[in-house]
Amino acid sequence: MTRRAPLRRPSRPPPGRWLEVRPAGLYCRPGDFYIDPTRGVDRAIVTHGHGDHARPGSRRVLATAETIAIMTVRHGAEAIGTTQALAYGDTVSIGDANVRLAPAGHILGSAQIVIEHGGARVVVSGDYKRRADATCAPFEPQAADLFVTEATFALPVFRHPPDGMEIAKLLRSLELFPDRAHLVGVYNLGKCQRIVRLLRQAGYDKPIYLHAALEAMCALYQRLGIALEPLIPASELAGSEAGGEIVLCPPGSLRDRWSRRFADPLLAMASGWMGVRQRARQRGVELPLIVSDHADWNELTDTIDEVAAPQLWVTHGREEALVHHATVRGYAARALELTGFDEDSA
Repeated sequence: MTRRAPLRRPSRPPPGRWLEVRPAGLYCRPGDFYIDPTRGVDRAIVTHGHGDHARPGSRRVLATAETIAIMTVRHGAEAIGTTQALAYGDTVSIGDANVRLAPAGHILGSAQIVIEHGGARVVVSGDYKRRADATCAPFEPQAADLFVTEATFALPVFRHPPDGMEIAKLLRSLELFPDRAHLVGVYNLGKCQRIVRLLRQAGYDKPIYLHAALEAMCALYQRLGIALEPLIPASELAGSEAGGEIVLCPPGSLRDRWSRRFADPLLAMASGWMGVRQRARQRGVELPLIVSDHADWNELTDTIDEVAAPQLWVTHGREEALVHHATVRGYAARALELTGFDEDSA
């Protein structure tokens, strides 16, 4: 990522103690709301639809319209209470705080939470990436007094290759092994749809076959304007006819009974964690595809310098390395002890 000039910060001092960690998660006192709470609360602001951030049970939920649609498909309308959709760039007053959402570039509808109170501004990144992605709006850096950043891939070893190069590996494998079905493990929300779009952008116009667990979310993406067709249920593909076809499935299905219908399938998986050889071997993956929906080390560190917030809070991943890096760079950085997050969206 090309290093950008720092953003101009708000002129007031950093926020005091009005943003804090509580048992239910990150809490904003002047607005009386939680961000991505770990359990049901009275008022929640949700950054995106992955299950470790968008839990059911809250009485009132504010998010983008796309995130609300995703939560409704996943949990049912009755499980997410009263909802309020907020478009990127619009501002709403909640208690004594002003809140707006900015694109995070993670998945469809993902947002950074921008909170202003008492002349100070906090930006909570949620999960984010800086790569181009045709399935969601790109990340937009926000000036801040306090920046709360994720750290999923916050180690210098994590420098993800270009997405197009990984898709080219998959297409090349199809040419080399035309008699083998290529089963690609993808996460249900975000990664599946992104892999489809990357294949389309690379010129692959054949049908892509889907495990039944992926169909509903792909249908929602298409209703929300993300072109993915042609997609066909994998149940319509006879095992004897699957040679040379791409079949997307949840990672857990690569080696369960479902995959046994295919004779000698080639197992692939798309994830940032595929850059760790041991993880690929543990899953029996023959073709690891390093395609991540999170920022890598360079993107994380460049974004910190671009935002240039004097205070930095680091959460959800490898906090220690990023805190050390930021401290050396002159930022007041610390790790947050937030629990309840996992790596299913990597």
